[in-house]
Amino acid sequence: MNDDEPPHPPGRVRSLLRALRPDLAPWHASRDFRFLWLSGCVTSFGSFLTYVAVPMQIKQLTGSSFAVGLVGAFELVPLIVFGLWGGALADALDRRKLVLRSEAALGLLAGLLLLNALLPSPLLWPVYVVAALVAACDGLQRPALDSLTPRIVPHQHLAAAFALKSLYHNAASVAGPTLAGVVVAFSGVQTAYALDVLTFVVSLLLLARIRAVPPATGAERPSVAAVLTGVRYAWSRKDLLGTYAIDLCAMLFAFPVAVFPFLAAELGADWALGPMYAASAAGALLVGATSGWTSRIHRHGRLLLVAAVGWGAAMTLAGLSDGVWPVLFGLALAGGADQISGIARSTMWNQSIPDEVRGRMAGVELLSYSVGPQLGQVRAGTMAGLIGVRAAVWTGGLACVAAVLAVAAALPRLLAYDDRTDPHAAAVRARHEAAEREQAEREQAEREQAEPEPTGSARTDGERAGRAPAAN
Repeated sequence: MNDDEPPHPPGRVRSLLRALRPDLAPWHASRDFRFLWLSGCVTSFGSFLTYVAVPMQIKQLTGSSFAVGLVGAFELVPLIVFGLWGGALADALDRRKLVLRSEAALGLLAGLLLLNALLPSPLLWPVYVVAALVAACDGLQRPALDSLTPRIVPHQHLAAAFALKSLYHNAASVAGPTLAGVVVAFSGVQTAYALDVLTFVVSLLLLARIRAVPPATGAERPSVAAVLTGVRYAWSRKDLLGTYAIDLCAMLFAFPVAVFPFLAAELGADWALGPMYAASAAGALLVGATSGWTSRIHRHGRLLLVAAVGWGAAMTLAGLSDGVWPVLFGLALAGGADQISGIARSTMWNQSIPDEVRGRMAGVELLSYSVGPQLGQVRAGTMAGLIGVRAAVWTGGLACVAAVLAVAAALPRLLAYDDRTDPHAAAVRARHEAAEREQAEREQAEREQAEPEPTGSARTDGERAGRAPAAN
């Protein structure tokens, strides 16, 4: 190499930056995705305010780590029941209407938390009741919300769409908890709840702009039998079953957010509570902001395995660290690994699940990535009381690594998944391409019908249909 030649030519650097930056194709290709994305930005920010305010309020009322972890137990059953039923509704009803109505219900529940917090002596039991109702509404909404994206985004942009959605989620995860810690410390939980109510109002106005998303032709009516059909489909797909099992293990054993208030106090840094909630989101945000490379990945099962092991290892590091900054670093590493895991899971789901069962499968997915955190909160709170806060964190991380490796060994089809050769992904891709061609043909026909006839000339039937006349 010539000594005068720069070690990294400018063209190569620009190519690297282009490969890392987020793919904005879904934003440009779909008007409805833009409204959905903006709504998610707003409501995620408010929801994370409440996410921090609720455990803080319970800690203030009880001083018990078990009482904080008990929130997960109250949320568990409604999430399971309504998550599965919400999946059946998402396949049978207009998904936009289902999302709108459940969003309105969630806004009302945030208002109930605000009213309870404004009482001279706030009560504990309403917090648990509202938490259970929020889990029920979330279970009804999430399958429709998750299965909405494949209907409004072109098939080839699904991985990029998830990465873009994760950007606002992770940005809210950083800003929301950080602001919540300041708001709760200086203004109380009442202000956090009030801001959450306001964000729901804005979110509803944005969601109302999305066009109707009716069910597929011949959609199965919502029933217990319809739910069981979705469960049987999930069981038949061992590659998908592996994604659910790995995510469940990761969250069950290595999701210690319930003990963060006590971990901050044990480290002598109450100020670090907000950053603890935000650290994993900051790591995820960094990965999401440099996620362009994920659009070129094809072996998503292998990517998921590596990411889930990384999540458990990073949580182990956080639990073994002595000091606030090493703990925050471990949590940030865990968040980055979780973001990669989420991209891998979501891409596999959206690429290979047919639309007629997509809502029900989204309900099953909701259980895998929501039930795990609820049980994880109970586990972390219980173990913290038995073996100490830090030990509860690092032992959970090690258990996560062991469980993830066991699942991968038991379900080899997960590691064999390749979107270039998988028959399920190929079938879904073909259906999307056919639907896009039909839509393009309809739009072309409508444009041609709207064109005025040329003055002083007559066109053949072939010309009216957009074909050139045959040569003599």
